[in-house]
Amino acid sequence: MLYLSGKKITTDSGCRNVLLGAVLLHALILLCTTSAIGQRKSTTVLPAGKSVKLQLVNREGTVTVEGWDKEQVQIVATAENPGTSIKPEVTQTAIIVNVVRNNQGKNGIGSVNFSVKVPTGSSVDIETMIGNLNIANVRGPLVRAVISAEGDITLTNILAGNVTALNRIGDIFFDGDFKSEGLYNFKSMSGNINLRVPLSSSFRFTATAPFSKNIFMGSFVSAATNTINDGQRIIGRFREGAANLVVTNQRGTISFIAR
Repeated sequence: MLYLSGKKITTDSGCRNVLLGAVLLHALILLCTTSAIGQRKSTTVLPAGKSVKLQLVNREGTVTVEGWDKEQVQIVATAENPGTSIKPEVTQTAIIVNVVRNNQGKNGIGSVNFSVKVPTGSSVDIETMIGNLNIANVRGPLVRAVISAEGDITLTNILAGNVTALNRIGDIFFDGDFKSEGLYNFKSMSGNINLRVPLSSSFRFTATAPFSKNIFMGSFVSAATNTINDGQRIIGRFREGAANLVVTNQRGTISFIAR
């Protein structure tokens, strides 16, 4: 968990070290900002423990979050509009980046692309309106990726007890493990939902595709699998049913892939 109380980050034309007040320790934030024609790129490095909660709200752009072994968080943001405000906030329990809130009332915010590194044990909660969301190598309690309009969600090498991936138009891909008593929710209006998990997985599931009826269980069909409403929904249990899985795709496909 991260214990920092400073919330204001300042920059100049070069790079400077900013000393934040700390609840339990003094922490150093390194912020580098460079400008190019039509865009601005900034890098923020925050000390952290073995885990932290990252909350990131974007409006448009690609967000990539990757777990690493370092006890720090690195946020690289590339803004299409140099005037877009990007202000990471640090609390005792989370690092918050909210592009929408920080730019209320502004016109022409443009897209902002993020590349973020977090400790592998962190929780990640990201959302955007338009753009792709990618999360990899995260093994904390929570992974949440939400796209309110259009974009693909890719979750790779994930081991979290609570996983949510929601979009309207776009693909969803999950590659990871289901934890015992874990909760997993995947939902889209169209596109493909592909779930790649080990054959040793144990889960209860409800898979619904009311318009396409394209649900492919593959190697995960068992005697406890039941088809309902002429293929619109498949429910059942694989092995002991330790985790709980809900998958819904209104017009697209749902596929289970053995790893």
